[in-house]
Amino acid sequence: MPFMKTQLLQLLVDESSRFFKKSGHFAYHYSRGKLSSDCFFREMLTRGLLPTTGRYLDLGSGQGSLFAWLLTARQVYERGQWPSDLPVPPKPDSMRGVELMQNDVDRAALAFGKDHPVVRIEQGDMNEVDFGRVNLVTILDALHYFDHAHQKQVLQRIHAALLPGGVFLTRIGDASAGLPFHLSNWVDHVVTFARGHRLPRLYCRSLSDWQLLLEEVGFSVETDAMSEGKPFANVMLLCRVRA
Repeated sequence: MPFMKTQLLQLLVDESSRFFKKSGHFAYHYSRGKLSSDCFFREMLTRGLLPTTGRYLDLGSGQGSLFAWLLTARQVYERGQWPSDLPVPPKPDSMRGVELMQNDVDRAALAFGKDHPVVRIEQGDMNEVDFGRVNLVTILDALHYFDHAHQKQVLQRIHAALLPGGVFLTRIGDASAGLPFHLSNWVDHVVTFARGHRLPRLYCRSLSDWQLLLEEVGFSVETDAMSEGKPFANVMLLCRVRA
């Protein structure tokens, strides 16, 4: 499997986080820390997990770090600086984020501007907003913030929103993993508090329960550990609509 070399990673982190300099000290340093330390962002590019184009929807998008990352990767590719042994970065037609917390939406507005040709991040609750019809849906570490009944409803609506060949990509914590799971939850609470949000009640499931739920909804599911040597219980779920 290809991997991302240190020089490329540093370039992507530097240029992606630069979007958030206009959003303030916290937004800039939060993006640098997130993008440099979270292997999920690297893996989605090195594995070629995303549709090459189309409409992207990120639920619980925060200030839009994922979108800055993808825009930067494409810019690096178009400048001829992208390694030939890595998949070509995607070029989405649109990237829409839905974020509950207005502070994050405000940071995104400063980072990308109100009239960005590709990126739009709006305040809203993923349990209520219209998803439209899309090629990709992502949820990073947010499904466990609402109860099991609402989790199922959101997943059903994601399944219905995906166009043929579409992908749902998410990351969850495996509640059956013991101490690593509890460490993951502790870090989750710390980051949530640092972003200025109240500490939520979490509604977690074991990996096997997540798989059963997603298959019941109508997805085929591939799983892969996504902690990169850290003592956590994070698992990536790559979901596609079954034929």
